[in-house]
Amino acid sequence: MDKLMEILEEIVPDADFENCKSLIDDEILDSFAILSIVGEIEEEFGVRLTPAEIIPDNFNSAEALWKMIQRLRKSES
Repeated sequence: MDKLMEILEEIVPDADFENCKSLIDDEILDSFAILSIVGEIEEEFGVRLTPAEIIPDNFNSAEALWKMIQRLRKSES
């Protein structure tokens, strides 16, 4: 989770990723940030995100992103 937090803070330095549960709903993450996060997650964690994974439920919080990464890692192993 630490590496994910580093990625998120690098892409959107002013966001409160530890506490925010509405990153998409509150428009903290824009489409450019989401694409950057997808690319970094795929590279860092060795998972492939399909368009079906790129939904607000998976991107509204760092915790939701982490759960998605863990689920994808299990399904690809």
